[in-house]
Amino acid sequence: MVHTLRVTKECEGQRIDVFISSKTSLSRSEIKGLIRSGHVRVGGRAVKPSHRVKAEEEIELTVVEREAPSLRPEPIPIDIVYRDEDLLVVNKPPGLVMYPAAGHPSGTLMNAVAFHAGRLASVGAPLRPGVVHRLDKDTSGLVVVALTDRAYHGLVRQFKARSIKRNYIALVHGVLEEDSGEIGLPIGRSPTERKKMSVKAGRGRPALTLWRVRERFGAATMVEARLATGRTHQVRVHFSALGHPLLGDRTYGRRRTIRLDSRTLRIERQMLHAETLGFRHPVTGEWLEFHVPMPEDMAEVVRALRGAPLRLPTS
Repeated sequence: MVHTLRVTKECEGQRIDVFISSKTSLSRSEIKGLIRSGHVRVGGRAVKPSHRVKAEEEIELTVVEREAPSLRPEPIPIDIVYRDEDLLVVNKPPGLVMYPAAGHPSGTLMNAVAFHAGRLASVGAPLRPGVVHRLDKDTSGLVVVALTDRAYHGLVRQFKARSIKRNYIALVHGVLEEDSGEIGLPIGRSPTERKKMSVKAGRGRPALTLWRVRERFGAATMVEARLATGRTHQVRVHFSALGHPLLGDRTYGRRRTIRLDSRTLRIERQMLHAETLGFRHPVTGEWLEFHVPMPEDMAEVVRALRGAPLRLPTS
């Protein structure tokens, strides 16, 4: 589509990218891309982003309309724990990505939800409509997806109010001596590795994890962690900062094997499972609470930990 913008006297002297930004809904980065690709012309000629507009100039802006991405339903089997006309609660298996993004355009939980639910909320990003929270690819357990707009807005309000109950089970390196505690370190983007989160970020956001010990092993501990906030990688980052990273966490722990008496146990993912999810139904107001057992790969690690004393690997 070609748009024509006329410069008024009060806008004279503005940079052309600033002027276009004030007259359209395009972002500055989008505008600069159009200028550099020759899709912005003054008097029929291409200009630079630094061009200063003059009164009565006519600017021709060519915008190529791109088709919005859409979520493709796929017949992927999923464990549906609860379903009604407003929402869906799923027990996500480890290894399943939540929604399409760069590197995994299909085969995600939301592709499966679109197939099994038959309807989705219209709010949220195009490839994750109705998503109000997420689990990492290698984290298993409970996640709720809104199927209607009223459910989406109601769940979002509860997450903002921190009234959602979310309990995780984690297996961490080392023995926690206290029976319970809390970790209140703020979390933000790592200042040195942008794909990681850190408690040493300059502008970390408040984060609080409450935990209690469920079981101790020779050199590992099973803990129940309750999220009072919902920061990215919160449980993983907090226990790593405490000196007890999750077993199998290649990002925040790196150690992926533990030695038993007779063999070495290799752990393929971080041992983290969203066991409990509770919230008020966003339409009826009824309190709903769901519990799912840890998946077999995590249960196998627990059985191995119970069956033999442990020695941490030397490397």
